Amino acid sequence: MNKVILLNQRPEGLPVESDFKFIEEEIPVPKTGEILLKTLYVSVDPYLRGRMKDVKSYIAPFKLGEPIQSALITEVITSSNDKFKEGDFLLGYLDWKEYQISTGEGLTKVDPEAASLSSYLGILGATGLTAYMGLKEIGLPKPGETVIVSGAAGAVGNVVGQIAKIMGCRVIGLAGSDEKIELLKSKFQYDEGINYKTTKDLAAAIKEVCPEGVNIYFDNVGGEVSDAVYENLTYKSRIIVCGAVALYNDVEPALAPRVEWRLVVHSATMSGFLLHDYSNQLPAAVQQLTKWFKEGKITQSETIVKGFDQIPNAFIGLFEGKNNGKMVVEI
Repeated sequence: MNKVILLNQRPEGLPVESDFKFIEEEIPVPKTGEILLKTLYVSVDPYLRGRMKDVKSYIAPFKLGEPIQSALITEVITSSNDKFKEGDFLLGYLDWKEYQISTGEGLTKVDPEAASLSSYLGILGATGLTAYMGLKEIGLPKPGETVIVSGAAGAVGNVVGQIAKIMGCRVIGLAGSDEKIELLKSKFQYDEGINYKTTKDLAAAIKEVCPEGVNIYFDNVGGEVSDAVYENLTYKSRIIVCGAVALYNDVEPALAPRVEWRLVVHSATMSGFLLHDYSNQLPAAVQQLTKWFKEGKITQSETIVKGFDQIPNAFIGLFEGKNNGKMVVEI
């Protein structure tokens, strides 16, 4: 039988296991033009929390009683499609199922000889591309500038820091444990790190390590962490809004300091973005990331949880800080 994970109910606050439902169905048989895929790796990402809400967004919400979807690495088990053969490894947005049928549309072949299969969900996939495009196109980094990254030990954050160092910047990371701060400095080339959970006055701590102010803020978190960074902006600062994981589980909108006047007095800019905004630039970006990866200039960080049944727990763990780097479930 084939295991499937459905959205059972829309989460209220932090997701819990009962928000998900496991069912079993027969393993399907491909028809002409179709392929049978076996799931090998599943990407769990904070943005999926937004799709669990029944609200209008840049992507349609998940439907109750239907499978959840995310980026998967799959293997072709049976092929009735001339474009694919048994043993091909494919990347694409697919259902949380152990096995499923596809026509192959929207799927990309990946090479297990060039890099580990899981890296195509992380540093060589949407995670790495998000870090690269956001920093390059909105941050416009210049050598010698100071870049601060929230969620710095997360999937996107650790890559941002590495790329910023390649571009000649000084990089400060904000993370939620001393272990993560040490990892930022020892593995990901961060110059400094601050544990926002144990620091009583985060704004003052940022000022201490950024005495001339923050030129670029790559924001993965939002909330009070970002409020502290805003107090340390400098002239012509650029704020890159990639995510707001601190706010995803809020039931009521949070009240916070207003940022507009700081943008005015510092002539700063603040911009959100989606990866598909830069779709025509992604092939070149993949080439650049792959080159740096092969040269050892950037490194992969991932937390791998094993077992199909553990997908919901791995997802929930994102909001509890249980991941270093990219969270991936190996089936």
